Amino acid sequence: MKHNLRFAILTKVEHPWFIEVKRGALAQAGLLAQQLGIEVTVDYRAPSVASAAEQSRMLADVVASNPDGIAMDPVEPIDRMPLIAQILQRRIPLVLFDSPSPQPGITSVGNDFRRQGRLAAEHLIGLLGGHGKVAVMRGFPSAPNHQQRHEAQLAALATQPGITVVDGGIDNDDIDTARQQALQVLASHPDLAGYLCCDAAGPIGIAQALRESQRAGTVRFVGMDGIRPILEAIKEGVIDASSASDPYMQGAMSVLILWHSTLGMPAPEAIETSIHLITRDNVDAFLDACD
Repeated sequence: MKHNLRFAILTKVEHPWFIEVKRGALAQAGLLAQQLGIEVTVDYRAPSVASAAEQSRMLADVVASNPDGIAMDPVEPIDRMPLIAQILQRRIPLVLFDSPSPQPGITSVGNDFRRQGRLAAEHLIGLLGGHGKVAVMRGFPSAPNHQQRHEAQLAALATQPGITVVDGGIDNDDIDTARQQALQVLASHPDLAGYLCCDAAGPIGIAQALRESQRAGTVRFVGMDGIRPILEAIKEGVIDASSASDPYMQGAMSVLILWHSTLGMPAPEAIETSIHLITRDNVDAFLDACD
């Protein structure tokens, strides 16, 4: 008798970027169901706020439901999460998406986060000609992918003697927090030349702040990721460019690897889902690809 499958997708927080992950996961589950002749269900769970405690509580609920596999984007390194040992002990397939994997046997689905952060910083350096005051906003500080992007951005900026770095705030992967933090930074630095961020909430919130402060176009801004609100802000000229991952593909590949693991096959160490530099020159192609 064929066994139906249920894969849990656990995000950092409810957010437009993760909706694209869900879309990719559902599409892949649908293809598997069609080919295998079984039900393949995606159990999508997103905390209302990015919080280690809330994600751990939700992960406990997921584990108790005995899924056939779990894909999660952790808000902190998984070696700090006691439930991970239980998941591995019970041999529940586990994938980390949009996050590096700290140990063999757990696949990382995503991209090189340091390269993604460096690409954004280097593009902004080029826009500024290597001179000016740059604010760098952090995401959720303990999230491994946000941390790696942030460190890479600071390292790239540090190579430029003509650039001064200032604190751009911490958005905790929340759009309105990003907006409020950016408004404060813009008010404190009337001579600000550039802005960077390291998650997908940052570009949306910072773009709103630039519009409200009438600084759009005068503060050069390179964001992160490529969901529709970010693409529209690039088309508008509020965001100059964005170093984008592929959340749809991350969702699809997470489900595919989880299914692969249920068959007892060894999982790859990492799945690279690409990085794109999106500018006004190519943004239309990415907008056309949106649903």
